[in-house]
Amino acid sequence: MSGEEKRRSDFAEGLWRRAEGAIDPFGDTEREVLPDNARDFILFFAKQAKWAFTMLLVAGALSAVVDAGLYWGLGWLVDLLDRSSPATLLSDHWPQLAALAFFVLVIRAAVMIGNTLVEQQVIAPAFYQRVRWQAFRRVMEQPYEFYQNDFAGRIATKILQGSQATGDFITTTLQTMWGFLTFFVLAGTILATLDPLMSVVLVVWFVSYLAVARFLLPPLRRAGRRTADEASVMNGRMVDAFTNIMAVKLFDSGRREHGYVRESMTRYLGALWGLARAVTRVRAAVALINGVMITAVGALAVTSWMNGSATTGEIATVMGLMFRLNQMSGYVMFNINGLIRAYATVQDATGTISRPPAIRDAPNARIMPPAQGDIRFDNVSFHYGREGGIIEALNLHIRPGERVALVGPSGAGKTTIVNLLLRLFDVEDGRILLDGQDIREVTQASLRSQFGVVSQEPILMHRSIRDNIAYGRPGASEVEIIAAARRASAHDFILGVKDPSGRTGYDAHVGERGVKLSGGQRQRIAIARMMLKNAPILILDEATSSLDSEIEAAIQDNLENLMEGKTVLAIAHRLSTIAALDRLIVLDHGRIVEEGTHDELTRRGGLYAKLWKRQSGGFLEGRLAAE
Repeated sequence: MSGEEKRRSDFAEGLWRRAEGAIDPFGDTEREVLPDNARDFILFFAKQAKWAFTMLLVAGALSAVVDAGLYWGLGWLVDLLDRSSPATLLSDHWPQLAALAFFVLVIRAAVMIGNTLVEQQVIAPAFYQRVRWQAFRRVMEQPYEFYQNDFAGRIATKILQGSQATGDFITTTLQTMWGFLTFFVLAGTILATLDPLMSVVLVVWFVSYLAVARFLLPPLRRAGRRTADEASVMNGRMVDAFTNIMAVKLFDSGRREHGYVRESMTRYLGALWGLARAVTRVRAAVALINGVMITAVGALAVTSWMNGSATTGEIATVMGLMFRLNQMSGYVMFNINGLIRAYATVQDATGTISRPPAIRDAPNARIMPPAQGDIRFDNVSFHYGREGGIIEALNLHIRPGERVALVGPSGAGKTTIVNLLLRLFDVEDGRILLDGQDIREVTQASLRSQFGVVSQEPILMHRSIRDNIAYGRPGASEVEIIAAARRASAHDFILGVKDPSGRTGYDAHVGERGVKLSGGQRQRIAIARMMLKNAPILILDEATSSLDSEIEAAIQDNLENLMEGKTVLAIAHRLSTIAALDRLIVLDHGRIVEEGTHDELTRRGGLYAKLWKRQSGGFLEGRLAAE
């Protein structure tokens, strides 16, 4: 490429980038909660790019003016040809013909290109992304309970659909609807100058058009909603079958799944037929009123020509305007339906996107420094919003560096205590102190940075193994990541991992929730992540339950080293894994019923002793003796 070509290329690229960068796609506002109704939600975002939408408004009006101008120019040209001689046409009228050509070739093209540039380069990608980004940011601030009560896929869909519908509503209103109204007014003005009766016909047509929209679009919208609902059910049933394909292969010998899915497909087909009928009614009504309009205006135009009050060119102008209105009206009718659907979609999305977070940082929340690990539950009660149950007036003190286990039957409140400590939920009564500070008075991020957590179900993201290990400590070096993997007995198996895209070792992706790895492999990666984070407080929720005995023994040695000098809170159903800890807290129905060392509790003969006896073989021995 020559220097001149490169300069032209750089200049063109610069123009593209300036247009595409006119709206910051990741721009944000200080508003914590987005508006919770569709009108305010749409206006809130429209104001963030008002200059761009003003340009789109102007471009839409200019497009309508150009459209009307083309038909006026057509009529002028017909009259000119009618009264001119072919021999003298160019010599007598070349300035006017050149002006008409300039209008078509330059002005019309400039308006259309400018319209497209504003919509496609300035607004469409960046503005839509801006809405998505701000919606995502707010949803990410929601507490853990928010995600427990909804499907992750549904939340993501609401963000995507809501942002798309917001942009579509604004651009369609400003471009299509505004352009149509502008053209209608210009057409009516032109007709009124020729014959006021034509403009009366146009007004009657417009009223009829609005009546069709008023009475026929609601059934169309209902049919569209039903079709979308049935499509969702059909898709859900197919996905359910594919997700549980092993169960289908093993148990569905009678092809029940075929009938189950076919039923949803039949319902979807019925909804589609209903939608098709509604569409046909709208199109038929628009075709009828448009036919009446074209015929009436055409008859008036021909009558005017017969009376000598209208020229051939004026008739061409009138009929061209009518044909253009006929074309636009069908398109706009379905855009009106689209606007209604988009508005409803935005309103539906705001129910998810615009919800105030139930857990927030206090206005003067402090950033917590590295903790010493002194944990105190002070008369804490928590019932998940119910009248009672779960945790009742709990008092618990864990000293810095103490290694404590929470023990008890299922439903005793062990995991709830951990969730409250991490402030995934807020206590309903009492308070939790960390190093003497109420955890509600520090930022959530700085609070959770104090904890290294490994749960029974390891949490991995569909990213590389390297990214998963380093997730708790951004910026960790390769050497540190590998060292953590070695301490978790994960390095050797990681080197042998290969994903379907050909990535190997630490670059291999683990699949959604780590499904491409075994349970033990996922757990070892999670333990490596916790080791790399090296937080002052460790929470181990059945951390080694997915490991075989040999791997567990290898990791336990490293866990012992990691626990040195740290406060540890462990949950275990396999009591052998926590018997050596400093203190065991036995819970039942949200209350502490026993506490002490393993030896003290087994001698006491209480709930812990019964649980221990069952797991150590006493329960089975008792059954055998009874038999």
